[in-house]
Amino acid sequence: MTELWCNPERLKNLITDVLKEAKTFGASSAEVDIGVNRGFTVTARACDVESIEYNQDRVLDITVYFGQRMGASSLSDFRPDAIKEAVKAACNIARFADQDIYSGLADSALLLKTYPDLDLDHPWDLTVDQAIELALDCEKKALARDKRIDNSEGITVATTEGWHAYGNSNDFVGCYPSSVHEISCVLIAKQRDEMQRDYSYTISCDPKQLDSIENIAKEAVSRTVNRLGARPLTTRKVPVIFAADKARSLLGHFVAAISGSNLYRKSSFLVDQLGKRVFPAHITLDQRPHLLRSLGSAPFDDDGVLTRPNIYIDKGILTMYSLGVYSARKLGLETTGNAGGVFNLFVNTGNKDLKALLKTMDTGLLITDLMGQGVNLVTGDYSRGASGFWVERGEIQYPVEEITIAGNLKEIYAQIIEIGNDIDRRGNIQTGSILIENMMVAGN
Repeated sequence: MTELWCNPERLKNLITDVLKEAKTFGASSAEVDIGVNRGFTVTARACDVESIEYNQDRVLDITVYFGQRMGASSLSDFRPDAIKEAVKAACNIARFADQDIYSGLADSALLLKTYPDLDLDHPWDLTVDQAIELALDCEKKALARDKRIDNSEGITVATTEGWHAYGNSNDFVGCYPSSVHEISCVLIAKQRDEMQRDYSYTISCDPKQLDSIENIAKEAVSRTVNRLGARPLTTRKVPVIFAADKARSLLGHFVAAISGSNLYRKSSFLVDQLGKRVFPAHITLDQRPHLLRSLGSAPFDDDGVLTRPNIYIDKGILTMYSLGVYSARKLGLETTGNAGGVFNLFVNTGNKDLKALLKTMDTGLLITDLMGQGVNLVTGDYSRGASGFWVERGEIQYPVEEITIAGNLKEIYAQIIEIGNDIDRRGNIQTGSILIENMMVAGN
């Protein structure tokens, strides 16, 4: 593992060896994907260490083709004998598999020999003892901020470094490192017989870009105590704002709906919608895969195709789907370099922060938490448990809970009035808070 870990050339050579092995077993083509990572996670709770976990993982995925028959296998044992057996097993599967006219590698013309360095690898010079101290200090600061904070459900400090390597028999081999570091704080607030739970976190590939534990504790405390005194609502249809960190999930359903696998299976409400209006004219959604030090960046996709800027929604119109090589062939289209998903999805925002967005809404619901998975991608029907705050005259009045929000994603997207400039940059989808003209809120 040590040799593989710090030596990208060894990873590339391993891919080359596996491809040669596949050829000796008669495969007409093959591809290999390798992931290796290592790190640790520390969790503190009740002023003590709750857990320390170390991870050191590796996986090698082999896919072989006999013409248009495909077989695959996966293993974590990188010894030559184990690899040979895995390649043999994949080849045996392929020999008896049905033909699939859409299977096969990306065309050589799509596989560039050079790709950008996106500066994704920033090791955190942090020992386990230092991580424990950091977690305990964060909890101490949180508990000291407000007497209503009764306990924590855990403060976690995690760090991981990894390498991703991919190669195929069309003479492409690529390899790049990345890192992910995170600090999270989950708190419990108590007031009389009521208890509420909430959290805050910071995540980045560069530890220098992590928020301070003081700010994490402060936000976690504020979010948690602000939920105290929550009430239900009566059923009504009202304007709704999805806070930025929850608005991400709303756009995540769009990403799933334009993904090739859902489209060719006819399991998306956006089948055959290219060139049609999905969002209002003021909305643009685009991909920026080559941002430096960004969690959603990648130089090439899971097919080895160079990632590229893509505009999926242009002034409200659906202009392209998110496709890898296989799904593109199934749909009679061309790959968009999205095998494995989208890379840094951005939505254009307005010039209002959340406070100004509340003024625009005037009366309605601010959603700060979502529960359940009530989304039907085939129809677009949407129904999820939620909690948040009731707003009147542009001001938060009181917290609410035990409600369900419902609608249809087509209608929800079409009713986006404005998107705030309070962009949450802690993920692959970066958006501000989203104001929806109307949604059904089911309560008492």
